[in-house]
Amino acid sequence: MAQTGSGLTLRAGAIGLREVLFQSITHMAPGVGVAFAIIVGATFAGGALPLSVLLAIIGCALTALSLGQLSRHFPAAGSFYTYAANSLHPAVGFLAGWMYAFGEMTGFPLCIILLGIIVPDALSISANTWWIWVLIGSCIVGGLGYFGIRVSTRTGTALGVFEILVFLALGLTLIVRAGGDNTLSAFTTKFSTIKGFTGFSGVFAGLVFSIFAFIGFEAAAPLAEESKDPRRLIGRAAVLSAILIGFYYAMITYGATVFFGPTKMANFPSFGGGNPYQQLARNVWGTGWIFIFLALVNSSVACSNAVNNAVTRTVFALGRIRVLPRALGSVHPRWRSPHVAVITVFVISVSTWLWLGFQYDPFTAFAILGTAITLVAVAIYILINISCFAYYVRFRRNEFNVVKHLIVPVLGIALFVPAFLTAAGITVFKFVSPLPKPLSYVGPALGVWLVIGIIYLVYLYRRAPERIADTKRVFVEEPPVEAIASIEG
Repeated sequence: MAQTGSGLTLRAGAIGLREVLFQSITHMAPGVGVAFAIIVGATFAGGALPLSVLLAIIGCALTALSLGQLSRHFPAAGSFYTYAANSLHPAVGFLAGWMYAFGEMTGFPLCIILLGIIVPDALSISANTWWIWVLIGSCIVGGLGYFGIRVSTRTGTALGVFEILVFLALGLTLIVRAGGDNTLSAFTTKFSTIKGFTGFSGVFAGLVFSIFAFIGFEAAAPLAEESKDPRRLIGRAAVLSAILIGFYYAMITYGATVFFGPTKMANFPSFGGGNPYQQLARNVWGTGWIFIFLALVNSSVACSNAVNNAVTRTVFALGRIRVLPRALGSVHPRWRSPHVAVITVFVISVSTWLWLGFQYDPFTAFAILGTAITLVAVAIYILINISCFAYYVRFRRNEFNVVKHLIVPVLGIALFVPAFLTAAGITVFKFVSPLPKPLSYVGPALGVWLVIGIIYLVYLYRRAPERIADTKRVFVEEPPVEAIASIEG
């Protein structure tokens, strides 16, 4: 087995289904997802936003099923790049890891920068203090990641339960208070009437930001080497998180739509000074709005923590096979965390939110980062579905099942392609309307990053092709370095 930078491995069997499940759930940021991510889609989908959420549930659940089929055979921290490398080609695996690491790198600043909106608004203090609260949150998340997976995931579990219960209570309250205004028409295109985004154009643009809120159902996969029975638990956590949080998102978004008014939803994102759910809580709960404030702070930290777990494991895995600098594959001798990767991600994340936050403002920075991570995630989801089909056709024909390995992946791809085209600004179909500036800058920026990755791929093939080949390795199936040393001694 190739040694990591420190000669140690991640702590195998450290976490079970509960922690793995909440790794996915908190990465999805149930509070932040519904209060800040999905609502951006209202600008395009209007009162049809619940339909966008419903389509996102279906697409993510189908992809989670495909992921489960792959994780049974490849329980690795490299996750998505390992799946693609074994199912398609190591070069495809390398590019998947290259893009996923970039996309997930935006997730840490994406979630934590919301503290710069939530805290000043709730405490009625100067908005210019936003960066102080974001820096404090970043330090908390970095510390949790440094001290190991048990501390990090158990903290995430506790935080996740709290925010879900609070927002579910608000969603139910809104539905009840809407009374006779409740209507299933919110799950059709009837209220998708925004100029330039009518009908399914608006629904698919809304789908981009609905998927944005779902990103993370797959985040259990990079924790495979640290979980018990990863072949079974990873797929189960992905499917459960997509369905359970999907139901949660649908109920709360529907409640907000019928309470606020389907025909007025285009203005919903700016309601309450850009924090609409906190204002809704003030309207229906009075002083009880403080619970929404606490849930949003909680969600911002919990999401950043889960993203940090996922991206640091991916960076660690790429460092371990020396696709990235070898030092990134180091493991802390006491905490068994990928501490060099944690520190590196922390520095990059803080630099990112500082630059975007001061270049624009915290909410615009959030929308830009959200578009970036969504575009990468959708591409990865499409690739997961392709890999599932390809792997079972090419290498597991005796296990091939028409429903699991053909119909499910094809339907998943069909639902994600329109969202990908919209986010990337590729108008090949009439129902695709590109996003406005500065969100439209994201597609070209990621295109440049992909070109850099291709150039680096060519360089590695010429100078160190074994590093590309190592994208296929499943380290959990190999004996740990400590055991080898003991045997050899």
